[in-house]
Amino acid sequence: MTSEREFYVGYQAKVPGDLARFLRRAVVLLVMFAAAVAATLAVAQGRFDPGVWEYGVVRSFEGVIRESPHPVLLVEGPGTAENQNRRPLLLVAVGKRGAGAEIAGFDGQPVKLNGSLIYREGETMIEVVGGSVEPLGEARLGLRAESTDLGIRTLRGEIVDSKCFLGVMKPGRGKPHRGCASRCISGGVPPVLRVETRSGDYWHYLVVDENGTAVNDRVLEYVAEPIEITGRVIRRDSLLYIQADPETYRRTGRG
Repeated sequence: MTSEREFYVGYQAKVPGDLARFLRRAVVLLVMFAAAVAATLAVAQGRFDPGVWEYGVVRSFEGVIRESPHPVLLVEGPGTAENQNRRPLLLVAVGKRGAGAEIAGFDGQPVKLNGSLIYREGETMIEVVGGSVEPLGEARLGLRAESTDLGIRTLRGEIVDSKCFLGVMKPGRGKPHRGCASRCISGGVPPVLRVETRSGDYWHYLVVDENGTAVNDRVLEYVAEPIEITGRVIRRDSLLYIQADPETYRRTGRG
C-alpha cells in the first residue's frame, strides 16, 4: 500500500518510494502472469505437422508420365530392372492446381521436368515448374500397370488435399484447413483419405470412384470431416487407391 501523503503527477521527476515499489511489484507479477499464459497456450497446441516443402529448391526429374486418375511421374528405383520397383511421384502445379494441364498429352511418354519436392510419411510429390515438361524421346521405362487388387475394405479417416497435407501448409488437415483444402481439391490437387490406426500407424489412399476415375468435385462436402468409406482397395505401383462411389461415403462424427 502507498502512503496517504504520497501523490504523483506526471510532471514530477521521480515517483515516490512506496508507490515506486508497488509499481515494480505489479509489473513483475504482470510479466510472470503473461509468461505463464503464453507457456500454457504453447503446451496446449497440437504437434507441428512434420511435412517438408523444398520451397525455392528446384530439381530436375526424369521419368514416365501417367496422366490418370491423378498425374504421376514414374521414376526408376536404384538398382532395379526395367518395369520393376518404379517409384510413383504425384504431380501438382504451382498454386492450388493439379498438374493436369502441365502434363496433358504426355501420357505414357518419358519426359524431363523441373520442380520442388514435397514429402511426408513416406509419400513424395513434385510441384512442377510451369512449362518445364519436355519429352525425352523413346521410352526408357515400361508402362505395364503394376496393380494389385486388395479386396473390399472399410476405411475410416479424413480426406485431405495431398499437396497441403504433405508439407505446403501447417496444419494441412482438420477443420482449420478445410477452406484451403476444398479450393486445392477443386483445382485438381489429388484428394487423399488419411487413415490413422490406434497404434499410430497411418495409411494414405488416393480417392477415386468405383471405376477408378478422379472424383475431386464430388468429395468436397466431405473434406476435413471424419468419414467412413467402403470400397475396393487397389495398389498401383506403390500407391494405394480406394475405389468407391462418393454417394456411399458415411460421416462418422469421430476420427
